[in-house]
Amino acid sequence: METTLRGVGVSHGVAIGEVRHMGTAVLEPPAKQIPTEDAEREQGRARQAVDAVAADLTARGNLAGGEAQAVLEAQAMMAQDPELMADVDRRIAVGSTAERAVYDAFAAYRELLAGAGEYLAGRVADLDDVRNRIVARLLGVPMPGVPDSDQPYVLVARDLAPADTALLDPSLVLGFVTEEGGPTSHSAILARALGVPAVVALPGAGELAEGTLIAVDGSTGDVFVNPSEEKKARLEAAAAERKAALAAATGPGATADGHKMPLLANVGGPADVPAAVEAGAEGVGLFRTEFLFLDDSKNAPSEEKQVHAYRQVLEAFPEGRVVVRVLDAGADKPLDFLTPADEPNPALGVRGLRTLLDHPEVLRTQLTALAKAAEGLPVYLEVMAPMVADRRDAKAFADACREAGLRAKFGAMVEIPSAALRARSILQEVEFLSLGTNDLAQYTFAADRQVGAVSRLQDPWQPALLDLVALSAEAARAEGKSCGVCGEAASDPLLACVLTGLGVTSLSMGSASIPYVRAALAKYTLAQCERAAAAARAADSAEEARGAAQAVLSGE
Repeated sequence: METTLRGVGVSHGVAIGEVRHMGTAVLEPPAKQIPTEDAEREQGRARQAVDAVAADLTARGNLAGGEAQAVLEAQAMMAQDPELMADVDRRIAVGSTAERAVYDAFAAYRELLAGAGEYLAGRVADLDDVRNRIVARLLGVPMPGVPDSDQPYVLVARDLAPADTALLDPSLVLGFVTEEGGPTSHSAILARALGVPAVVALPGAGELAEGTLIAVDGSTGDVFVNPSEEKKARLEAAAAERKAALAAATGPGATADGHKMPLLANVGGPADVPAAVEAGAEGVGLFRTEFLFLDDSKNAPSEEKQVHAYRQVLEAFPEGRVVVRVLDAGADKPLDFLTPADEPNPALGVRGLRTLLDHPEVLRTQLTALAKAAEGLPVYLEVMAPMVADRRDAKAFADACREAGLRAKFGAMVEIPSAALRARSILQEVEFLSLGTNDLAQYTFAADRQVGAVSRLQDPWQPALLDLVALSAEAARAEGKSCGVCGEAASDPLLACVLTGLGVTSLSMGSASIPYVRAALAKYTLAQCERAAAAARAADSAEEARGAAQAVLSGE
């Protein structure tokens, strides 16, 4: 009998196939004692397993490239954390086996993370995956992960570790469904990059029987269990219609009546550029520069290394716009040489621009490298600071840019509600705003973006979040300046129309989403988008806002 389950759709498209479950987690190793004389050998086994897992994660990252590479490299660093390894050695020295010592050391570290504020608690799933891989290697059992199958299937899991998601084969994995996660979790971001339909935060996903036929609609979040032939036909027809619309929509982003809406790409480094160019991105709306700094958490990259990487991205968009975000360190992206290790709540502490203002030499080097990278190139360079709270922050950043001799537009990210509320004040110091809707939602609703239990508050359709977007856009319009969106909200085609109606001046997203957004905008006039935006803001919940916007645009 057909039943319908509702999760959070995070990656567009329709997948129809049989359920295959993710390999189970590693069992807890037995707690047995070893003789003292075996301790050194066991410590060696532990180090070998840790190094092998770190090397495997790094290799997976190199193969995947882009955002996945940064995520996996961070996991590899987690595996080789010196304090964790010291704890493993201590436990082996008092009689634990290598596998039990790893299991217990990671459990202790897990407890620390889980209690260190919601932002770091979101890294627990990544830590569990690293532990499982090391213990599996030590026990000589298969790694937990994607099942082997010759036939295409829909992957179902409690959550997906970045190491698994990054190398999914889209020819076999038709789509995936997870019980946990949220719209801005690593799984969601990587799914969009792969172009695989996905639904997350689906209660009871783990109870779906192996081999059950399901249909996954990554746009609506609906999962149909044992769908009827009629339902399958309707879903496939809708998917075919979307594909046809994608093929028909080409060129720069614009509404049906010609209102221009530049569609830009979010990139993490040179490896992401080919996909952005292929998708027809009109430039880069968010160049995350953290990837350069994750290679070595103890030292900042040299100016020469930075110049080389930045120039590769700038050269790919002649006459295009490239918006670079300076280093956003802290919270879930700690760097030993920059971020304090003992903050009670890093997400609310010294992160983003605050970190850079505490270490002006790091900011100066990055800005100087950007200035040199742009020399002689016909590119419109814009540089923005993360986590700007007020006019004082904006002025400090603009002053630093001028002191570095940077010929570019200086901007501020709106990720803190205070920045949206006082946007006109901030725009006295900078030339543009860029809305990071992921963090803006997190701080507006006090809801960690990695915690599935609060995913409804991370929904970018929340009317309160739309109000803050509108405030920022109105302030920019009043000052004759621009206000773009570079958060994951821009990748939702329906929401992109609403954002256009709210008055934002550009949309930046993962490259895979650009064709979908371009096709959606081309169907509606600016006036229709404005009516849809007003209807969404008048709603009292994310679900009502989406429904109201859909009703306006569909003419219901």
